Amino acid sequence: MLSPKRIRYRKTQRGRRKGMAQRGAQVSFGSFGLKAMEPAWITNRQIESARIAINRYLRRDGKVWIRIFPDKSVTKKPAETRMGSGKGNPEFWVAVVRPGRVLFEIDGVTKERAVEAMRLASHKLPIKTKFVSRIDLEG
Repeated sequence: MLSPKRIRYRKTQRGRRKGMAQRGAQVSFGSFGLKAMEPAWITNRQIESARIAINRYLRRDGKVWIRIFPDKSVTKKPAETRMGSGKGNPEFWVAVVRPGRVLFEIDGVTKERAVEAMRLASHKLPIKTKFVSRIDLEG
């Protein structure tokens, strides 16, 4: 599963998810992409699950790019712990996703196969997504 090799700070603040994606909103590598339509935190498990769904359907045809990386740690306090006594320990990693961000890209397959692969991947993600192609975005 995806996680950073090393980080500057072990525990991060929650931050805000307002506004549209400033970067990563274009299909840059492949011909087809899966674009986020809502803001969310997407966990490393959800990214991995969607990646596996795409690769299983395509059966090693084409190439897949993952355009998001979980670099934010999310902390949790143990169950039945009293309030106070500091922040909890990091439990899992998330990628902060804003609307308009391209999550996955595919190249080397037909449009019909790409649509189905992205549909299967979208069921693994906690947000509404949209299938986009490079041709639609450019012209």
